[in-house]
Order: sequence, then C-alpha cells, then structure tokens
Amino acid sequence: MTDAAIVLTLAGSLGAALIFGYITQRLGLSPIVGYLIAGLAIGPNTPGLVADTHIAEQFAEIGVILLMFGVGLQFHLEELLAVRRIAIPGALAQGAVATVLGALTARGYGWSWTAAVVFGLALSIASTVVLVRVLSDRRQLHTVAGHIAIGWLVVQDVLAVLVLVVLPALKTGSTPAALAVSVIGALLKVAALVAVVAIGGRRLIPAMLDRIAATRSRELFTLSVLALAIGLAVGSAALFGVSMALGAFLAGMVVGSSDYSLRAATDALPMRDAFAVLFFVSVGMLLNPAALLDHPWPIVAALAVVMIANPLTAAAVAWAMGYPARTIAVVALSLGQIGEFSFILVTLGRDLALVPAVALDAVVATAILSITINPLAFKAIEPLERWLAQKRLNSIAADPQGLEVGASSSLDPEGRAIVIGYGPTGRTVTRLLTENGISPTVVDLNIDAVRGLRDQGLSAVHGDARHPETLVSAGLPHAATLIVSGVEAGSPEIIRGARAINPRIHIFVRGSYLRDVPPLRQAGAEQVFSGEGEVALAMTEAVLRRLGATPDQIDRERDRVRQQLNL
Repeated sequence: MTDAAIVLTLAGSLGAALIFGYITQRLGLSPIVGYLIAGLAIGPNTPGLVADTHIAEQFAEIGVILLMFGVGLQFHLEELLAVRRIAIPGALAQGAVATVLGALTARGYGWSWTAAVVFGLALSIASTVVLVRVLSDRRQLHTVAGHIAIGWLVVQDVLAVLVLVVLPALKTGSTPAALAVSVIGALLKVAALVAVVAIGGRRLIPAMLDRIAATRSRELFTLSVLALAIGLAVGSAALFGVSMALGAFLAGMVVGSSDYSLRAATDALPMRDAFAVLFFVSVGMLLNPAALLDHPWPIVAALAVVMIANPLTAAAVAWAMGYPARTIAVVALSLGQIGEFSFILVTLGRDLALVPAVALDAVVATAILSITINPLAFKAIEPLERWLAQKRLNSIAADPQGLEVGASSSLDPEGRAIVIGYGPTGRTVTRLLTENGISPTVVDLNIDAVRGLRDQGLSAVHGDARHPETLVSAGLPHAATLIVSGVEAGSPEIIRGARAINPRIHIFVRGSYLRDVPPLRQAGAEQVFSGEGEVALAMTEAVLRRLGATPDQIDRERDRVRQQLNL
C-alpha cells in the first residue's frame, strides 16, 4: 500500500461520488444512487480508473463506525415508546416476513440455510439515511407517519446490531451445541460491554464532555466526539471481541442520552457524511455487472421482497391497528428500500464465507434500484390514500389516537417562539415572552445556561443554531417567531435556514454594526436591531431632551436618523 495509491483511491472515490451524486440529485434521485454508481465506475469490474478496493474498504470501515455512532445518537427510548404500539410489532412482523421470503428464495437457488437466512435478513432492513431524506423532502418527517417510520427503523437497527454480533458465531458453530455455546458467549460479551459502557460511560463521558465544552472550542469538542466514537469502537473489538459497529452504537447511545446529543449530531458528525459516502462507494466497487447477467433472478426476487412484500406487510400491520390511510401509505412506502445495514450485513456474511459472492451483487443491485424508485413511489401516496379510504369506507377518516394527520404539535404557533442566544438581550426577551403567555425555547451553546433554564421549567436546547437540525429540534417548524439575540449567532446563515424550514416565521435579529443590517435583511430578517444604530438613536433622543426639544421634534429627528442609518 503506497501513499500514491491511498491518495488516488481517496481522490478518485470522492471525485466520482461528487460527479455521479450531483447527476442523480439533478435527476431527482437520491445521491446515494450516485455514490453506488461511482463505486461501480472506479471499481475493478469496469474499465477506466481502478481504485484500490482494499484501501476503499479501510475508509469504509470508518464510515460504518460513524454511521453506527449516528444511529446510537438518534436512539431515544422515549420516542420509541411513543410509537411502540405499532413500531415494535410492525418491525418484527415485517422483518420476519422479509427474512422468510428471502430465505426461501435463496434456498430455491440452492444456497445453504445459513446463507439463505443472512440474505433474507439483508432484505428486511430499510435504510435510515434514505428514509429520513425522503420524508424530509416530502415534508412528512415531523408527522405522525414520520414518527412511526422512524420508530420502526430504530427497532430494525437494534435488531440488526444484534444480528451483527451473533453472525460471527455462525461460522464457528459446526454443531447445534457448539453454535449455542458461541451465541451465548457472544451475548455474554455484549452484556459485559453494555454494562461497562452504561455504568462507566454514563458517568465518565458526560463529565469529559463538560470539561471539553467549557473550553468553548468547537474543534476540541468535535475531536472529542470523534475520538469517543472511534476509540470505543476499536476498544470494544479489542477487549470484548465484538464488532466495532456495536461499540460505536453504544458510544452514540451514551452521548445521545447526555445534554450534548444534539450538539454532537450537528457539530461533530459532518465527517460521518464524508466517510459514509466512501462506504457507499466501496460497496459499489464490489458490484460485478457480469455476475448480475449470469444470475438475474435472485435480483428480481429480492426486488419483489423489498418493494412489494415489505410495504404490503407494513401496510397490513398499520391497517390492522386502525391508522388512517395517509399514515398507512407513508409508512408502507418508506420501507420499500434497503441500504447501509443491508450492505454491512451481507458484506460481513461474505467475509465470513457464509454467503456466496452473488448475494452481495444481488443486495447491491437491489439497493440501487429500490433507492432509485422509492422517492418516485411517494408520488402514488394521494391515489393510494383515496383507494385505502374507499376500501375502509371512510371509517378511519380521523386518527384513532385523536391526532390530526400531519400535525406534530398541539400548541398554537402564535404561542411559541424560538430565542437564539441567552445573553442579556436573550434573557430579557425570554422573560417578556413568558410573562405575556408565549412559550419560548432558548437555543444556546452554553450548557450551564441550558441546564439552568431547564431547572426553571423552561424549554432549552444545547446546540449550534446554524445547523437546521438544531432549529427543528427547538420546534421552529411550529413556531411563529424567531428572535436571534446573540451577536455571534446573528448570521444570514441562520436566517436562511429558518426561512427554509418555516417560510412564515417572523424573524427579529440583533446585529452588532450598521454594516450587518443589509445582509441580514437580504437573508430574510423582518426587523434588524443594530447595536450602533440603537446607540445613535438613544444618544440623539438624550441630546435633544437636554436641548429642550419638544416630543414632536424628537420623533422627527428619530425618524430622520433611522432613514439616514437605514434602520
């Protein structure tokens, strides 16, 4: 392995991913499709530039660790419990149906039962990355259906983590007794790891992050989170003999349960996206088009399981539980694709010699096609909703839970406001809002201020408001007013992000200098209050009063100053 080969592989992978990702994005498809095609283009099975597959897989390993860390960060037990009535039985039923159908299909082609089960499991797990992106694009992420779909995938992800732990034991278990011993041993190691991370990690990791956050250095905070993710992943594999993916998942859960979960997700995980791209590229490099021509029917059968059986099973579960037609359609269509966990599972099965090489080709091809078709399938929601409603004779026109379809908040938007920054201005504004019956949510990077507000019973979010995820977590989609009170936070980037999330939001911004006013207004601020301008107005009024000016004269001069300063 030479330095030139490493650089060539990295540059070729990122460059090809950028080109094909841009093309697929412009075509209205998921960029993940472009990343997979990029891997095929620079892989050993197509002419042209050939990147080093081994090096690409090394980069992909980091991508897997960071992907699993991200899944752990997003694993919130309370959110799962809120939709547990459908998410847990639904995920189990859909996973069982897909696994059985995939296994029977594989057995029909002469594969072993072990290979068949692994193949079926790979077809049962939808992509979290694809699902979140599709739901966001369709404005369904923060609806009842979106919450159910996310909870459904959380259950799938947890089951996939357990499968990844047990899978290596299948290789060593030559007899049922030996297999049972291997599985029990693996589960005991997992239990020991969970105990160490849960008991020690919940005390040490938040304390460490407290000290890092106190430095006010974004670089150190980002570095600390990445070091935790990769360090615990490697340590888990070295000390407990489990997969690095599980260690990363547990590390994400510990950080996710702390006050730093949102900040870690927004500040420290952009690198996850870059390495996740390399993961998808490396998977695309493994696709052998010639093998697909030689064995087309496993792909056809896999597509049928993923795009027909999985959505129908999900729809049947939601139907049986009495959910409205739109919820059924959104949840069902959300699960009609596979992605990262399927790749991880079947790649591990290939490395352990549990599945034939054609299984990986079939899964990759199925993923590419299902990810391509899935966003387009969402256009069928309206006619599908009408059809379901007619079949049920409009008996589920209203949600049985009393929740309006598409609603995610019972509060009137006019009674909600978001305040960014909790300095002197932010404190004053928050007090005024509270005293006038408006519920403020404060966003601040000072963890002590956030904890103090929560102790007072006020809503507060620790995170960087420049990240749209932070604004969404603070409730911006369902608020009427945004007040940007922090000087550092008062940037056009925040305003543009807020406008994209909620075009109807009223935005009031504090700026430091007069030169800040035009760009803030151009970005979408309704009113901008400049420190320099307000001082000029206050001094003008004080001087005029000292000179004996009348109230009318003071008002005229104030208006004149405002016009001159463009306030």
